[in-house]
Amino acid sequence: MALQIIDRRLAGKNKSVGNRERFVRRYKEQIAEAVRRAVSQRDIRHMEQDENITIPRKDIREPVFRHGQGGIRDTVHPGNTEHVRGDRIARPQGGSGGSGSQASDSGEGEDDFIFTLTKEEFMELFFEDLALPRLLRTHIASTLQYKTRRAGYSHDGTPHNLAVLRTMRGALGRRMALTRAPHRELQTLQDELESLLAQDDGTSEAVAELQRRIDALKARIDKVAFLDPIDLRFRNRTKVPEPSSQAVMFCVMDVSGSMDQQRKDLAKRFFILLYLFLTRHYEKIDIVFIRHHTQAAEVGEEEFFHSTESGGTVVSSALVLLDQIIRARYPVGDWNIYVAQASDGDNFGDDGGNCRNLLEGKILPLVRYYAYVQVVEEEQSLWEEYSQLAPLFPHFAMRKVSGPGDIYPVFRDLFKKEGVSV
Repeated sequence: MALQIIDRRLAGKNKSVGNRERFVRRYKEQIAEAVRRAVSQRDIRHMEQDENITIPRKDIREPVFRHGQGGIRDTVHPGNTEHVRGDRIARPQGGSGGSGSQASDSGEGEDDFIFTLTKEEFMELFFEDLALPRLLRTHIASTLQYKTRRAGYSHDGTPHNLAVLRTMRGALGRRMALTRAPHRELQTLQDELESLLAQDDGTSEAVAELQRRIDALKARIDKVAFLDPIDLRFRNRTKVPEPSSQAVMFCVMDVSGSMDQQRKDLAKRFFILLYLFLTRHYEKIDIVFIRHHTQAAEVGEEEFFHSTESGGTVVSSALVLLDQIIRARYPVGDWNIYVAQASDGDNFGDDGGNCRNLLEGKILPLVRYYAYVQVVEEEQSLWEEYSQLAPLFPHFAMRKVSGPGDIYPVFRDLFKKEGVSV
């Protein structure tokens, strides 16, 4: 009979998978830095794809032992015809005996090490240590989520739920209960038989009768099944509702005339990263897209990222719509509410005061976290108004980005896990 071995490890036949994972863990810092550089250089359409990572050779070179200067060394040189043991060899000209770097038409150098991160590896490293701040699991959702828990034993079930120890313990108890009286009677008959055998040669009718009764009792005991269907016990599980973390993220983007193509590109970069992060890390989360110029509108994902609509600037229109949607569809007691807003900070007239009042009086008391990103370095009217709210609400965060290279660190700073330094 031939022995067949089946390899069921996750890596399977591709034995390089384990080596690749060890390499990524070992040089994680260098790879993460390369990922950060790659994100700042990508355009929006290619944000989510694999990436060629270059690591300098000096960063992955293994340490080696070398002889230091001076000391006494014993060496063997093949083909030596000039020296014998004990001869002193003069130190080469040039100080330490090493040869400097000179121009040459031969020889080889060492290139940097280049390998490709898959799309999954790239996004995993990119979103590592990120989470929605202050996410709560304190309520039962309208669409109940259930978790299975142990609930004793039952007489019916599937084979893989069979509780072997509990079944065998029940079978043993049943056998003991059914055979206790016959065993006592059997012991009594055996004692009587031994007494009779001590008085005669065992040929009497009384001895034969006792032997028949003993055999009948043994047969009765042997008929008790070792395992009976009534003994079977199966692990029982029941579903119980558990608290769920319903969350909604509002993405509010300024598309007014003051937002030129470069500023819109920065805002879209930020929201694309946020969208990828949310959809990869959270199975059930609502994302609401709001675009505004003089008027605000709730739009779909495609229109939010690709529409070329423009106009004047009235930021409060977006905040009014945001407040209406929250109160109509997302009760605070049932939802973790998050808001991310991107704008150049330019606003019409005294509308900045309206925005501050809306945030302070209606929106910030309802949300778990509010992140405002200004896509220009200069402080605009909206930044000045929002700055008055930052000391009053610890869950209100403000950041500036002026170029693609600022998006990654600002994004990680806004959504880092609690207790993790960036």
